[in-house]
Amino acid sequence: MWFRRDLRLLDNPALAAATEAGDGSVLGVFVLDPALLHPSGAPRLAVLYRTLRVLDSQLGGNLVVRRGRPETVLGALCHEVVAGSVHCAADFGPYGAARDQAVAQALPVPLVRTGSAYAVPPGQLTNASGANFSVYSAFYRAWFARGWPEPVPAARTEWLPAGELSCDGIPADPPLEPGLRLPEVGEPAAGQAWRAFRDGPIERYRHDRNRPDLAGTSRMSVHLKWGTVHPRTLLAELEPRHEVYRKELAWREFYADVLHHRPDSAREHYRTELAGLPHPSGELARQRLAAWAAGRTGYPIVDAGMRQLLSEGWMHNRVRMIVASFLVKDLHLPWQAGARHFSAHLVDGDLASNAHGWQWVAGTGTDPAPYFRIFNPSLQGQKFDPAGDYVRRYVPELAGLPASRIHEPWRGPDGLPPGYPDRIVDHAVERAAALADYNALRGTRS
Repeated sequence: MWFRRDLRLLDNPALAAATEAGDGSVLGVFVLDPALLHPSGAPRLAVLYRTLRVLDSQLGGNLVVRRGRPETVLGALCHEVVAGSVHCAADFGPYGAARDQAVAQALPVPLVRTGSAYAVPPGQLTNASGANFSVYSAFYRAWFARGWPEPVPAARTEWLPAGELSCDGIPADPPLEPGLRLPEVGEPAAGQAWRAFRDGPIERYRHDRNRPDLAGTSRMSVHLKWGTVHPRTLLAELEPRHEVYRKELAWREFYADVLHHRPDSAREHYRTELAGLPHPSGELARQRLAAWAAGRTGYPIVDAGMRQLLSEGWMHNRVRMIVASFLVKDLHLPWQAGARHFSAHLVDGDLASNAHGWQWVAGTGTDPAPYFRIFNPSLQGQKFDPAGDYVRRYVPELAGLPASRIHEPWRGPDGLPPGYPDRIVDHAVERAAALADYNALRGTRS
């Protein structure tokens, strides 16, 4: 069983297939692939390694972990244990699909792909003309109508002992920033987190999900990222009244489907006609990106979000949209710069969701007309963090300000609190500039 983004034992179709093929006896393997480890930031690597330690414990210490190219590592293991087949879940990402094809060609035994990380695998849904969906609402209707199987019963697997096989072992956590608070991970932690959300906050999710000052979201994204829970498991426990949460799970599947059909969109504009938008360069670009990344823009809700990312490896989804809009529309920097920063720090960093979430905000993605959607950071803060509790949690320089001032601290009679920076740009000016750039590009194209 070649574990990848399915680091669990429950509801695991690939593991069930491996158990059946091996008459119950299975060797569990994880490959430390340099092609995937290299671009990952330290927080995500730490979460991966901690999740692998939990999985190894679940396997009774019998998880074989080796470093190298998967086709080489798995080919060698097949010979060492005289394997009859190698089992895994299908991967639909640009790198993963190509890697699996290379592995299938190199192995001396069949590579059997069963299931995926999605309720409905990418590429399964098409519109009336036979094309893939580029609009979320239409995708959601087809996705929900298609449905998904029930969770797979737990496999009764006898894990083959790893003691006689060479093993590189699970690496120690990489050096982390002081004070970084990472979530509890692994399959048991995923189950506990889901039950805590399912048994209470989900009933308020429709109203609380956009409030970063409240504990209104499930925080299941890190568990879905590493497959310590399958979305099918969550969907099976949702009631009709939980449609808002179901739709959020569908966004993840929509973006995976878009990336499957347009693998170039991981790093390039989905809407290529917007590639000509101007961006600052040189020292100005460097200074703006650095201020944004450090949470030193002078806009409290933006700074709180960026500091939450640095301190937790996670950021509230509403705030992700706010900070992304600020980078692209106020600072006029390319969305790819923000996506790279998120990828380096997010413990739930998912290629499809990250790239297309950024493109949704930038106006270069699947949404037909989002370039005019430019978030006002002050108004967003006032609406979704009305008392300022979220800002105070992550921006201690502003902790003494009342709610009436905390989202616009520059308006106070005494000036800015000590240690807090002035605004690096004026939102009204930059909003007008962003719209002018877009209109100029549209005029050039016409």
